[in-house]
Amino acid sequence: MIYQLTNDNDALFDSLKRGSYSRRMRSHYMSYGTKYDFARFFAICRGDKEIGLISIFNASSLVCDLEGFVFSDDELEEICGFLNIQKPYSIELDPLYACRMAYMLDELYRTEHRKEFAYVPRGELPDIEVDEMPALDDVYAILRESFPALANSYELWLTDTSHRIRRGLSQSFLIKGRSTATMQYIIDGVALIGQVATLPEYRGQLYARRLLYWIGERLSDDGYEVHLFARLHRVSYYEEIGFAAIAHDIVFELKDEYRIN
Repeated sequence: MIYQLTNDNDALFDSLKRGSYSRRMRSHYMSYGTKYDFARFFAICRGDKEIGLISIFNASSLVCDLEGFVFSDDELEEICGFLNIQKPYSIELDPLYACRMAYMLDELYRTEHRKEFAYVPRGELPDIEVDEMPALDDVYAILRESFPALANSYELWLTDTSHRIRRGLSQSFLIKGRSTATMQYIIDGVALIGQVATLPEYRGQLYARRLLYWIGERLSDDGYEVHLFARLHRVSYYEEIGFAAIAHDIVFELKDEYRIN
């Protein structure tokens, strides 16, 4: 059985199996709780016992199991049926489950492969000027050039990003007004980098590379692990900066013909 959570339950979220997906799900919960339509959470039950959670945050879904539980094939089939009805634009979960679910989702979703990377610090913080508290309007001006989905989502992006930053769950960085990166979450001693972008006229001039190297060293100095996800064709790029692949990852993306614009 799958049912929607309508009341906050910190203990349930604290029971999630530790990993990149549960950290992101918990960051959503810590930011908004269960009272917003754009941040919905669902419990997966075995009898009267919760064994996992599904989140749908805006158009993205995460699926995580709780410590001590493993989803059965029947439970994965139920999860797939639920997701096929909800039709989130993306679905992320443990790749071991994703491999078993792929055939149940392949009518609506295409399968994309990624790598999870962790930064390997060198102990050499580069001497470059990085704005660690940039105006979010300046960050957005760069992001909208690289992420078309953000072009018409200024208010939503600003509200969410500023909300997370105020709660210490995110941070944005800016280098010379030309390249930017924002943490998807900062939680449990791990910072996940997302939304890296450079203005078109400055691409190819190593601004993003230098910024990512600086962030890796800066946050490592502060005691954080620094992670990111990237598609397979970008592996060598991140390895040259100082990131090492630590896991293979699968994400399901809704096929274009099923998307509602």
